[in-house]
Amino acid sequence: MGLLITPIYAALLGLIFVVLSIKTIIIRRKNKVAVGDGNKPQLQRAMRVHANFAEYTPIAIILVGFVESLKYNEIIVHILLSLFLLGRIIHAYGLSKIDEDFRFRVFGMVMTFNVITIASGLIIFNFLI
Repeated sequence: MGLLITPIYAALLGLIFVVLSIKTIIIRRKNKVAVGDGNKPQLQRAMRVHANFAEYTPIAIILVGFVESLKYNEIIVHILLSLFLLGRIIHAYGLSKIDEDFRFRVFGMVMTFNVITIASGLIIFNFLI
């Protein structure tokens, strides 16, 4: 039997990626900027939110998918992926605000880094035992 938990979280994260993409497109059209950021702060932020999400999501999904494939407890997999999903939402919210409350960005990144670190550690531990 293959992965059962990771795909649903990957699908939810995929939908968030589409929402972030659409938000960026809307801001591009509003500011009439086809390429680059047009030196528009709102577009710069939208682009970074989208890019940051794209940068961290694949590695986290792959690592937690490996954790699941190594037959770690389902609760661990759910916790890791729930924390990652929540962390990405919190980070995207914080980074998207021009007058940002930096705590959202920091908390979102802490959650993201913790998931990647814990998943990596579990995989390495499994290899060593």
